[in-house]
Amino acid sequence: MSDPILSVAHLSVDLGGRSILRDVSFDLYPGQLCALIGENGAGKTTLLRGLLGLTPIRAGQALMDGAPAGQRRALVGYVPQKIAFDADTPLRTRDLVQLGLDGHRLGLPLFSGRKKALVDQALHAVGAEDFADQRVGELSGGQQQRAVIAHALVRQPRLLILDEPLANLDFGSANALVALFGRLTRTRQIAVLVTAHDMNPLLPVMDRLVYLVGGQAATGSVEEVVQPEVLSKLYGYPVTVLRHGRRILVLPDVAAEDAEAGTAASVAHPEKAV
Repeated sequence: MSDPILSVAHLSVDLGGRSILRDVSFDLYPGQLCALIGENGAGKTTLLRGLLGLTPIRAGQALMDGAPAGQRRALVGYVPQKIAFDADTPLRTRDLVQLGLDGHRLGLPLFSGRKKALVDQALHAVGAEDFADQRVGELSGGQQQRAVIAHALVRQPRLLILDEPLANLDFGSANALVALFGRLTRTRQIAVLVTAHDMNPLLPVMDRLVYLVGGQAATGSVEEVVQPEVLSKLYGYPVTVLRHGRRILVLPDVAAEDAEAGTAASVAHPEKAV
């Protein structure tokens, strides 16, 4: 196996005098998708900011391609959460993607043949050719996500980081994006790091899992991490892991009949599943 594109070792981060992340370690290799799973306040965004060099690391290290992560941002394509476009924004999808190449420069960019080819490749990679000339503010939520992913891909990064890309999408759009993530890891051999509250939509394409609870993490494959003994230690109280069809449910450890009731409730409200 090749060297990891991202190597996080015993990383700890404090903010405002509070410990936010403690002793987090994991590796991510080219061609792998890693899901960073946790509820609000678990430390997901802080971890991403640490990897991007935007938040100081108190202890441990995060290396990208063997160098401190903050010095290797050119290797990263980043899609933040909650990007909103006004319907009247005079920006087409292809214009947004082109900004990934020269949006940092002053003045009007020179749209060379090479740049056009890179933009076209990024649009094709996410399946956005059909709406390449539409205004981004007029696109559906799923189409907008494809547009911003193409923006992140156009510089041909080795690591793609996506913060809550499935939030507020309908079932079909979310599944289509998950399939896209899987294709990107296979066809481009890039590493993909995706944050989410619920691991279940990502299970078909997930190679690694970083499960965050209160700033601490269990890391490894799904089968290694999603075990009662592992997650009970992480949560600090007993939990039960239930498999219902193709879904994995993590619940407080209760009597068998209560576990069955919890299963039904979690299926009825999938946002409660982890």
